[in-house]
Amino acid sequence: MARFCSNCGTEIPEGSSFCPKCGNQIGGTTIINNYSNESIPRIKERNILTSILLSIITCGIYGIYWFIVMTDDANFISDEKNASGALAFLFSLLTCGIYFLYWSFKMGEKLYKAGKKYNKPIGDNSILYLILPLFGLGIVNYCLIQNDLNKFAE
Repeated sequence: MARFCSNCGTEIPEGSSFCPKCGNQIGGTTIINNYSNESIPRIKERNILTSILLSIITCGIYGIYWFIVMTDDANFISDEKNASGALAFLFSLLTCGIYFLYWSFKMGEKLYKAGKKYNKPIGDNSILYLILPLFGLGIVNYCLIQNDLNKFAE
């Protein structure tokens, strides 16, 4: 059975300990999605409770960082090259939060598509992610999005 690099998805020759393309050390088994030879993208896992507490302690500054990295992580796992996290935050500021509603909806779509692509149990929460901020529950939105993102963590 062929093996593939968990970092870049390149086929690994028999007996090799390193990927010939990216140099990633190969150990044990490699996770392959069921639809193609693409390896599952991995991101850093973030503890939701810690992120909430840091957002409160820093008066929202960590919340800005959290927004940016969630956006960048979602772009990475979905292979979509939309606005980076910093640009999405800037657009949200410039539009007085209107872009944030669009961002919330798109995050639901990205995570659902990535979940289907890589066999992760992620539902289509686009509408939920859109509605929560309308009722002042943006932090709940962050938690749900991070929970889905953590399914792609190493």
